[in-house]
Amino acid sequence: MSDVARAAGVSPMTVSYTYNRPERVSADSRAKVLQAATTLGYPGPDPSARSLRYGATRTLGVVLGEHLTYAFDDQQAVAFLAGVAEVCAERGYGLLIVPTGTGDGDPDRVLRAAVDAYVVWTTTADDPVLEAACSTRLPVVVHGGPERDGTMLVGIDNRVAARAVGGEVFATARRPAVLSFPLDRRRETFVRVGVDPDDVAYPVTRDRLAGYRDAVREGGLDWSAVPVGVCRTNDVGEARAVMRQVLAVAPEVDAVAAMSDLLALGAVGETSASLRISGWDDSEVASEHQLTTVAQSMRAQGSACAAAALGDRLVAHHDDWRLVRRASTGG
Repeated sequence: MSDVARAAGVSPMTVSYTYNRPERVSADSRAKVLQAATTLGYPGPDPSARSLRYGATRTLGVVLGEHLTYAFDDQQAVAFLAGVAEVCAERGYGLLIVPTGTGDGDPDRVLRAAVDAYVVWTTTADDPVLEAACSTRLPVVVHGGPERDGTMLVGIDNRVAARAVGGEVFATARRPAVLSFPLDRRRETFVRVGVDPDDVAYPVTRDRLAGYRDAVREGGLDWSAVPVGVCRTNDVGEARAVMRQVLAVAPEVDAVAAMSDLLALGAVGETSASLRISGWDDSEVASEHQLTTVAQSMRAQGSACAAAALGDRLVAHHDDWRLVRRASTGG
């Protein structure tokens, strides 16, 4: 700045104002400063230094907890991030996606992010990434859980919603089954009978399993006999493979509650038309294949997370879900 000031024949303060408070500089002085800067190859104040000086980066960080491509491949992640981006755009904030799940360096990646607040995608209470975000003492909003002192939580009541859709899909079932999201950060794929929801680390998975269990028991059935096929990712191909494993364990399965529409579509591809199937999210897939499902707005939840992180009053649970009955359960 001193070099630019000398070349332009103005004070260093005038150079600073040209970049940071241009309304306080005359058009003539501003033109001189910018011309001198161009001649000297000066690009302007360093953004990192400016953020240190003013104590803000005007950037919101989203800790994804997934491979970076997940943000663009998964429909629900895309919708969620669109909601976050909408709030950022309205308020003049940038958006930084911080992918994790790649190894021991994840917490450092979160700590190095130059952001003013964090939105954390659904994770587990023991995730070191969550601890890292909380240790910065910046605002932290967690989507879907877990609840933690010092953070804010945004999400629907997954247990109540799962109980509702479970009651629909299991209404006439004698041998129900579940296609589930991962149970913990190991993200293993397997089939197990009678999974105890209390042993599940991911809050969304835990609450949905608990809701399905409620529905099974209300139907007079034994949850301990229900096969649960756990999928590592939200992928149709993987769901088909896991569904084949479920049918190998329990070939008489007559109803499947899946934790997403894509997982439900995988079940459709491996079963007969008479089998009752439900999904979750009310995506285009659900409408196309007439899947009974739970409708929720991930975009609205993304907006709520961003608004809360940037200082709005938070409503922790949103009642923006509804049961959509379609032909897959006779609706």
